[in-house]
Amino acid sequence: MTTPALLPLSGRRIPTLSPGASSFPHHRATLRLSEKFILLLILSAFITLCFGAFFFLPDNSKHKLLFHASFSSSGKHDGNKWAFMEEEESLRDKIRADHERALQEAKEKLRKSKEELKAEIQTEKTKVVEDLKKKDGPKPLPPVPMPKLVGVSDGDPGDSDTKEKRDKIREMMKHAWDSYRQYGWGHNELKPIAKKGHSTNIFGNSQMGATIVDALDTLYIMGLHDEFKDGQEWIEQNLDFSVNAEVSVFEVNIRFIGGLLAAYYLSGQEVFKVKAVQLAEKLLPAFNTPTGIPWAMVNLKSGVGRNWGWASAGSSILAEFGTLHMEFVHLTYLTGNPAYYQKVMHIRKLLAKMDRPNGLYPNYLNPRTGRWGQHHTSVGGLGDSFYEYLLKAWLMSDKTDTEARKTYDDAIEAIERHLIRKSNGGLTFIGEWKNGHLERKMGHLTCFAGGMFALGADGSPDDKAGHYLQLGAEIAHTCHESYDRTVLKLGPEAFKFDSGLEAVAVRQNEKYYILRPEVIETYWYMWRFTHDPKYRQWGWEAVQAIDKYCRVSGGFSGVKDVYSSNPTYDDVQQSFFLAETLKYLYLLFSSDELLPLENWVFNTEAHPLPVLHLGNITLPGSETQR
Repeated sequence: MTTPALLPLSGRRIPTLSPGASSFPHHRATLRLSEKFILLLILSAFITLCFGAFFFLPDNSKHKLLFHASFSSSGKHDGNKWAFMEEEESLRDKIRADHERALQEAKEKLRKSKEELKAEIQTEKTKVVEDLKKKDGPKPLPPVPMPKLVGVSDGDPGDSDTKEKRDKIREMMKHAWDSYRQYGWGHNELKPIAKKGHSTNIFGNSQMGATIVDALDTLYIMGLHDEFKDGQEWIEQNLDFSVNAEVSVFEVNIRFIGGLLAAYYLSGQEVFKVKAVQLAEKLLPAFNTPTGIPWAMVNLKSGVGRNWGWASAGSSILAEFGTLHMEFVHLTYLTGNPAYYQKVMHIRKLLAKMDRPNGLYPNYLNPRTGRWGQHHTSVGGLGDSFYEYLLKAWLMSDKTDTEARKTYDDAIEAIERHLIRKSNGGLTFIGEWKNGHLERKMGHLTCFAGGMFALGADGSPDDKAGHYLQLGAEIAHTCHESYDRTVLKLGPEAFKFDSGLEAVAVRQNEKYYILRPEVIETYWYMWRFTHDPKYRQWGWEAVQAIDKYCRVSGGFSGVKDVYSSNPTYDDVQQSFFLAETLKYLYLLFSSDELLPLENWVFNTEAHPLPVLHLGNITLPGSETQR
C-alpha cells in the first residue's frame, strides 16, 4: 500500500484590511443601518397591503352593476343572485383576513432579533434540503447475482500450537479495536499514548471513522461479531460523505470503498454496498481532467480536485491513479453503472499508447498534458500497487482479462532487467531508477513484491513459474534480513545495499517502523504457495516483536528507531494495522480454506473481493468479455 509523504493542510485565508481602516465597524453607523432596515420592512409591508387592497378588494361600482344586471335579467336567475352576493362577501372577508394576518406576521418578524431571524432562515433552508434529498434520494441498486463465496470464516489450522498462536493474534486485534473503541471512536485513527483520536490530511478534516471501515472484514473473519456489529451500527448512523472535506482519492478508494465492499461480500449486509456506492459517486469528479487521469485529491462536497503540491510539476502518481481497477470493476458489477469500469479502462488505454523509458513506467504523469513527469521508477512507494493491480485485474476476472496480464508481464520483465540486483552478500533486492541511475535502496513498501511475484508465478510466460516463485522467496529472505538485523527485530522504513552495509537503514528518518504489513503479506503468500514452515516462524517473530515493543495500554504504536533498545513511540495506531498487518498474520496461522486464493483477490489494503466468474455476462460499458 502506498502512503505518500504527508503535508500540512494549507492555512485558512484571513481577510486583510486596507491601510488605516479600522478593524471594527462604527457603532452609530450600525444603529443607522438597523433603523433603515426596520423602516424599509414596515414600508414594504404597508405597500403590499395597499396593492392587495387595490387589486383584490371588490370594486363597489362593479358590484352595483352586477347587482343591477342580476335584477334586470330573466326571473329564472332570481334564486342565484343572493348566493352570488354572499359568495362575494365571503371572498372579501377572506382577503381582508389574509392581509391582516400577513401584516401581523410582518410586525412579529420586526420584533425578533437578528439571531432569531437567521435561525428561522436556516431551519427553512435545512427543510428544503431534506425535502430535496427525499425527492432525489439514491435509486435502489439493481439486483445482481452474488459471486460464489467460499471460506469466509473459521480456517481452523488443526494443530494446537498453531491455533494458540492464531488466538494470540486475535487477542491483539481485540486490544487494538477495544482501545480505538474507548479512546478514538469515530475518529479516523487513534493516538494510543495520548489516548485520543488522530487524523491525517489524506482524510481531510472530517471524522470518517477510517479505522472502523478498514477493520470490519478483519473482525468478521476472526469471528469478532459483536465488534463487527458495533462498527456496522456506527456506519449506518454516522458515516456521511456529504462533508466539506478534501480527501485522497487513492486512500479513500482502497480503505473505504475496498473495506465497505469486502464487508458487504462477507456479511451480505446491504448498508455496506449502499455506502460504497455513495462514496464512489463523490470520487467521480476527480476524473474531470483534460486527460481523464484523476487528481490525487477531491473535495467530497464541491467535487473540486487538485494534486499534491510536492508531486513532480503538478503530476498525478502512478500508484494512485493505477490502483482503482479492482474496486471500480466491482462497483460497475454491483450498480450496473458503466462509468466506473470506463474510467479505469480509459487510464489503461492511455498508458498503453505512451512511450516508456527503458520499458519502465515513471511514477509521475501530468493529468493536464498527459506527459510523464520526473523519470523516477519504483516498485515501492509511488509505484507499487500499480503493478499489483495489473496482476489482480487478471485474477479477479477469472483470468479472462488477458490484456492486464500481458501489461503486467511486460512491466515485470523491464523491472527485472533494470531494477532487480543481487548484493555482494547475496541478497536479492529491488532498487529505484532515478534519471538513468539505479539507487541501491529498497523500501519496506517494496517488500510486498515477494508475494506479488509468487501470486503471479502461475500463468507466467515462457514457463517461468518456478523462476518467479524463487524470486518471491529471495525477496522474502531479504526483507526478513532487514528485520533480523535490527535490535527490535522489526524492519526499518528503507534500507541500503552499499558501502559494506546490506539490508540496514542509514538515515535516521528511515529507521522507523509504523506497524506496516508488507513483509508479513509476503510471508503469507509464500506460505500459501510453498507451505515452507520458515514463513510461519518468521511471522511469529514479528508477532512477538510487535507485541513486545509496539503494544501500549491504549493500543499499538509505531516506533521511531528499530535499532534502539529503548525506542520512542510515534503515538499513532494506523488503520492499516487492523486492516492488513493483523489480518495477514491471522491468515498465516489459519488453514488455506479461509479465503482461498482461487476465489478471493485482496486489494492493496488487504480487503478481500471475490473473483467475478462472469462467464457470458458482460460488464456494462465493456466490450464482450474475452
